[in-house]
Amino acid sequence: MEDHTLLNHAFSSVVSSLVSFGFLLSISLQTWLLLHGWGPLFQLLPVSCLLAAMAAHRFLLRPRHELYLVDFSCLRPPASLRVPISALVEHLSLISCFDRESVAFMEKVITSSGLGQETYFPRPLHFIPPKTRLEDSLMEAHMLLFPVMDDLLAKTGVSPVDVDVLVVNCSDFSPFPSLSAMVVHRYSMRHDVRTFNLSGMGCSASLIGVDVARALLAVHAGFYAVVLSAEVLSTGWYAGKDRRKLLLNCVFRTGSAAVLLTNRREARRKAKYRLARMERTQRAADDRAYASAIKEEDSEGITGFTIERDLLRVARETLRANAYALGASVLPLHEKARYALFWLRQAHLGESAAYMPDFKSSIQHFCLPASGKAVIREVGRGVGLTGRDTEAAAMTFHRFGNQSAASMWYQLAYMEGKGRVKNGDRVWQLGMGSGPKCNSAVWECLRQVEGEAERGVWGGCIHRYPMEEAAALEP
Repeated sequence: MEDHTLLNHAFSSVVSSLVSFGFLLSISLQTWLLLHGWGPLFQLLPVSCLLAAMAAHRFLLRPRHELYLVDFSCLRPPASLRVPISALVEHLSLISCFDRESVAFMEKVITSSGLGQETYFPRPLHFIPPKTRLEDSLMEAHMLLFPVMDDLLAKTGVSPVDVDVLVVNCSDFSPFPSLSAMVVHRYSMRHDVRTFNLSGMGCSASLIGVDVARALLAVHAGFYAVVLSAEVLSTGWYAGKDRRKLLLNCVFRTGSAAVLLTNRREARRKAKYRLARMERTQRAADDRAYASAIKEEDSEGITGFTIERDLLRVARETLRANAYALGASVLPLHEKARYALFWLRQAHLGESAAYMPDFKSSIQHFCLPASGKAVIREVGRGVGLTGRDTEAAAMTFHRFGNQSAASMWYQLAYMEGKGRVKNGDRVWQLGMGSGPKCNSAVWECLRQVEGEAERGVWGGCIHRYPMEEAAALEP
């Protein structure tokens, strides 16, 4: 399977490169013909060649099997786990490992981040001091994974024994047996179910899980795949005084999601979405980028996750590379022409201004990294989005906090609950994680999504949104 996937990737890269070269060559030839006064008949030649190349590109790279997203579920933790901001600040002040300066710093981050009063902490973190033993983390993992799996199976009517591929991602908790083995054991899945357990992938892990499932489903027809995304917070709790490591204590909250994917043709009638494009960008080879977000010990030997000051700049560069690669496949022809002209000016005239394509010309909805107002604002600006486009990310962060890789599914649930996702619309899910890496998935809606306002994770509260916090995200 690995050789087959690599061969497909190499073939796709060669064909895409040839078409891109032909596109630029056609623009250059068209310009030359116009400048030298050639007749209209000759000027049609480059355009005809370009259209033929694009048709061949579409035919050669069409997928053997479409990947459908049948449905998904998001966890809504019990109200007993709610942490209002004032109660959280008091809770932090009572934990002896934090001095007054550390508590003041965390209070400032929490109150200015855009968090609301109804986010959730896992049960082990409600104790003083927080419980971070293996037993507590395992109980937290059960609370995260099993309810969303139950809900997903009930929604779709799929039996656990029908699942052919299971991918579980959790960045900071990797027990033995693995989390995927724990799910297989709980649901008595088949002995030949293909399981994967991803760790250390950060907030982009969910789309990596989708890509793993996609690679398998590309060579196996008629498969069902489940992707589970969660973050066990008790293992990542930092009990020191390094401010670079205290940030994760402030904004991460309990949440998880389960997604059912398939390549069965008959599933198109009931599936919500079809995967139109997946794009992954990796920058771990760069020393500065690699060290911008890393788990390490502080000066006192306490382990925590360090976030460096230049993380936003690294994220911006990674996002730009991913967005350019994605735009080459999903943007309409006129946007590709604008980018080609920009590239020619940059190459021949030495222009250095940054250019970002207009993604709103082909994509209607956006799920962004939900790590606070500052990050949402910067990511939105980076791809040319306004407050309305970043609303789902801002309101998800306000209501549920940052649930790491699961956050993008809460945002999609928000848009479905608002009744905004229509048949034929496109949704861009953007995940950014440590490494650093940036992953994008573009989904095409296959049917009108209705009835999610009351039965989904936003049930009973979606009518209160958007709140005023969305206005603060306007560029």
